[in-house]
Amino acid sequence: MSAAPPRGRVAAWAAWDWGSAAFNAVIVTFIYSVYLVDGVGAEVPGASAKYSWAMGAAGLAIAALAPVTGRRADLLGRRRASLGAWTLATVALMAALAVVRPEAGWFWPGVGLLAVATVTFQFAEVSYFAMLKQVSTPATVGRVSGIGWAAGYVGGIVLLLGCYLGFIAGEGPARGLLGVPAADGWSVRLVALVAAGWFLLAALPAMTRVPEIEPAPDAAAAPRPGPAALAAAYRGIAAELRGLWREDRRLVRFLIASAVFRDGLAGVFTFGAILAVRVYGIDAADVLLFGVAANVVAAVGSVAAGVADDRLGPRPVILGSLGAMCLVSVGLLAASGPVAFWVLGLALCLFVGPAQAASRSYLTRLTPAGREGQMFGLYATVGRAVSWLTPLAFGAFVAVFHADRAGVAGILLVLAAGMALMARVPNVTAAGAAG
Repeated sequence: MSAAPPRGRVAAWAAWDWGSAAFNAVIVTFIYSVYLVDGVGAEVPGASAKYSWAMGAAGLAIAALAPVTGRRADLLGRRRASLGAWTLATVALMAALAVVRPEAGWFWPGVGLLAVATVTFQFAEVSYFAMLKQVSTPATVGRVSGIGWAAGYVGGIVLLLGCYLGFIAGEGPARGLLGVPAADGWSVRLVALVAAGWFLLAALPAMTRVPEIEPAPDAAAAPRPGPAALAAAYRGIAAELRGLWREDRRLVRFLIASAVFRDGLAGVFTFGAILAVRVYGIDAADVLLFGVAANVVAAVGSVAAGVADDRLGPRPVILGSLGAMCLVSVGLLAASGPVAFWVLGLALCLFVGPAQAASRSYLTRLTPAGREGQMFGLYATVGRAVSWLTPLAFGAFVAVFHADRAGVAGILLVLAAGMALMARVPNVTAAGAAG
């Protein structure tokens, strides 16, 4: 039995997840995206749809390039270096968002910066996920993964509260306890700088304390960027999936199903704050309070789901969570007003955490010992390959029905498709046997 990695190494790894809340919660979900669409894009026709198209394009770029960047890092023994490079690029792009003024002419530059930052962040996350095996053992991979997940939620709560109290709260020309000028969007633009600094400081331990991996024996065969490398990377992924199909078809079916429903789960947070302001009438400042509550509810749901997961297996938890989210989404399509959004929105978030946690649990239970890195690598790559689904579905419904509310139907469609695919995947016990 291999010795468990030092706790300090686990803490260093999980600190990156804590810091990533600066991008996921502050920039993409609850603060900056709302400013970009509802403030900068206030006079831009179809701003929500255009924003979703840009995020969909970012997803396509991730799907096209992530296999090559991840494979090169593994073969060359540069996983930690890759994490550092892509994290620093993301931090720089986050800081650059502070220059975007609340004027229509800045809408596309702002959207462009955020779309590119989404790509660099996802590249960093591929290396971060791959490091999970370096900071855990087969017996602790689920626990360590859960620590990182919880760190992300708690980091989001702390940073959102800090931003709200320090920069956003209040009325008049000065906002927050720091008295930041509201004119020219400064109360939000400064938040982008704070978020960039937060992410950088939190990411440093993972970038310096988690040991680098050794180069592979065939490191010389590492693909170089270009069409040939893309083709080779996808041939390798296809070969892996064919091999898994022969060995255990549950794994392939689960990888495909989870990729779809995880993209729907991501859409809940990506577009939730925008919908809150533009459709349900929640004040932009109060979105931060909703974000704090959403993170708390999601964390509580994840803990409760762990008990159900151990008793029933992960499949019932995933299907139950997705089914509940579909029903709540139908309610959101018909609801109106801030109170309805608070109730239904938090109900939606209650089931996001369980679905995410049980998804990772399913793969952990089913993966043969010694192949965790391979499986989690595929888990990340296949997920990236469909990361354009929800943004494009959201944008398509908004464009066709000329209403931001219709975007909820796009998210609902992806969640329902993922649920239908997951229904064909058998349950697994703790030992990996079919339930």
